[in-house]
Amino acid sequence: MVRETYLQQLALLKESVLSLGELAEKILHDSMESVINLDLELARETLDLEPKADRLEYKIEVTINDLIALQQPLAGDLRLVVSALKISADLRRIVGLSINIAKIPGKIEGGHLKPLVDTRRMGDIAEEMLANSLKAFETRDPDLAKGTAALDDDVDKLFYSVWVELIEMMAKDPSIVSKATHLLFLIRYLERIADHCCNVCESVVYLSTAERIKLN
Repeated sequence: MVRETYLQQLALLKESVLSLGELAEKILHDSMESVINLDLELARETLDLEPKADRLEYKIEVTINDLIALQQPLAGDLRLVVSALKISADLRRIVGLSINIAKIPGKIEGGHLKPLVDTRRMGDIAEEMLANSLKAFETRDPDLAKGTAALDDDVDKLFYSVWVELIEMMAKDPSIVSKATHLLFLIRYLERIADHCCNVCESVVYLSTAERIKLN
């Protein structure tokens, strides 16, 4: 009975992390759609999801505390507990950054300065990284984790390209500084989200191989 309860708690922990990841995916996707289309209603709906993420993170923390205090996991099981704690923290940061993105539509009036082609591409890559990092966690696939983290280079290149473009636009026309600043924050949030996905991938490699590596 004790062993069965222990295995159930480990399964619950993994399920809870994946649930938080699924919610993070939705919040990231919807926040990007809201800012690309300046959809205030979708932005509000997205902002309302943050408390759900808090509850999931708390559930993960309680499960981990119970496992450590009552079960004293070892070896691979302990790596799962440690990895789950770190991954849940990174997922919560991704939620927080995505929530920041969802706040941007309410601050921009009269449309965007320009079509957000490269910015959307950054968002698409970040969403792909998040989805694949979660798949790597679910399947304990270190190769998928490493391949996913490699996409961070593409996000960084787009970030610097858009950053330079916006700085040059502001230098030519100071009247657009406010709008351009919001877009600068947007690309910074996306760049940070990609970094947190890399952190998740590092945790997956540790979970799968017991090897600690840096992937970004």
